[in-house]
Amino acid sequence: MQGETKLEQRVVETAEKLLAKRKSVTALDILSGIGWLSENVLKSWQQGRIPDLTTTLPVSAEKLEFALGALHRWTREKALESSEIEHVGATRDRAVLRVASGELAGLEPLFRTQWLMPGLSEAKRAQVLARQRKAPDLVVSVALKDWTCADCGGTGDLLFMENEKPHCLDCADLGHLVFLPAGDTALTRRAKKASRLSAVVVRFNRSRKRSERQGLLVEEAALRSAEDQCLADEDVRERRRGRDRERRAHEDVEFTARFHTAITEMFPGCPPERARAIAEHAGRRGSGRVGRSAAGRELAERAVFLAVVASVRHLDTEYDDLLMAGVERQAARDRIRTTIDAVLERWRS
Repeated sequence: MQGETKLEQRVVETAEKLLAKRKSVTALDILSGIGWLSENVLKSWQQGRIPDLTTTLPVSAEKLEFALGALHRWTREKALESSEIEHVGATRDRAVLRVASGELAGLEPLFRTQWLMPGLSEAKRAQVLARQRKAPDLVVSVALKDWTCADCGGTGDLLFMENEKPHCLDCADLGHLVFLPAGDTALTRRAKKASRLSAVVVRFNRSRKRSERQGLLVEEAALRSAEDQCLADEDVRERRRGRDRERRAHEDVEFTARFHTAITEMFPGCPPERARAIAEHAGRRGSGRVGRSAAGRELAERAVFLAVVASVRHLDTEYDDLLMAGVERQAARDRIRTTIDAVLERWRS
């Protein structure tokens, strides 16, 4: 009973934050916010590599049903407006995706609902609905090893995965696009807006175990148009970048303070200097650490916990020494788990 009460509180708190920030809430937003649905799993599902998203969640069917029930009760209490949505795949045919099947098929209507804040202006409501309807980007990967196109038998530096099979850009009908490297935000935004067809190019980082954005494939005419626009207003954008740098610096200070507070609330025995160092380390902009993830920015409980565990692992155990000695990563973590648990237990009091 106590566990259900705590879970309902997590769901409601996450929903409140999402509604205040995005003016709408979906079941998938909630699952991501409470740490049950990772970004990598979500992208794999969107790319058609996972037919039933609910089978990947690290919780039982009963727990999932309770969490979504708590969400539904909250939306009724708030008298939120509901709108039916479709989840569209990041595939060439833009197939409509299912979230649940089998014994959980009855939850599908909840996953196909977007709840909106009441009282929105027509313009704001249209903006919120348009954001939800936006199809996910097509994704092209940089080849890290030899491969063969499933259609023509060719190969190349870039490939498009579909139905678990690699395809060259020509066979994926993307061969006419040109590559725009990442780095210039305005140029990328304008080129993508002008291009009728585009795809994000990613490269898998083995050390970080995640895909990292390299750039964009766009139509050549769209790129030329975007370059002309950027040359015409470079001075204006430079002044804006200066203001943005000041704003981000202020936001980083505020975020670090909030992250520090969340750590001390969860681990009141953690030394203040250590808690501050953990917050600064986890939230460093561009680091790719847990503090910069969506869950971290929303101060999800698990994101804060993982940041503290990472600090203890590297500073209070022999973990790094074990890795340097050649011990396999998971085996090293198993050997230090008792030490980590002891430190966390001490900091909880």
